[in-house]
Amino acid sequence: MSKSKRQFRQQLLNEAEGYLDLILVFADRWSLATALRDRLAYRALDCLNRIDWPEDQQGEVFYLKGQAYRAMERYSQAVPLLQTAAQLESFSVPVWLALGWCYKRMNQLDLAIESLEEASEVDSEQAIIQYNLACYWSLTGNVDQAVFYLSRAFDIDTNFRNLVSGESDFDPIRSEAEFRVLNGLIA
Repeated sequence: MSKSKRQFRQQLLNEAEGYLDLILVFADRWSLATALRDRLAYRALDCLNRIDWPEDQQGEVFYLKGQAYRAMERYSQAVPLLQTAAQLESFSVPVWLALGWCYKRMNQLDLAIESLEEASEVDSEQAIIQYNLACYWSLTGNVDQAVFYLSRAFDIDTNFRNLVSGESDFDPIRSEAEFRVLNGLIA
């Protein structure tokens, strides 16, 4: 393959990542208007669909396509792309996190938990994985599992304690004694 073709592919990949970064990086603080968000996501998809990607980049391309659909809240379209990315790059924590995120929003908590357990097998020392597992188990009403994973998240990164009070995923178990003790709400 020529150097110019490799550079063009890399440019398209960077451009697609840039569009997705514009949508996702600060989405929890400043969400974009839906029309603008979708336009950027479609631009990312356009970049990714413009050429055939070599086998060694297929996983990343499927992941980015899945992220574009996830950004547009089109989870049922994101999931098959992310599943393919997970098959190609089973060691990729971001792929498993994105899959779990989509499954949660599709109210398929069993699959969301399964995805995050896969992520934890890849890297059990990422607090975000443990924290999200705690959230998902809380939504199922399983206090013991939620507290277990939340405790692990706190052990890895104490800053996650600051997120709990504003996290609606913990509402189903917020009044449970084990949860309150872990969060220092009662002595």
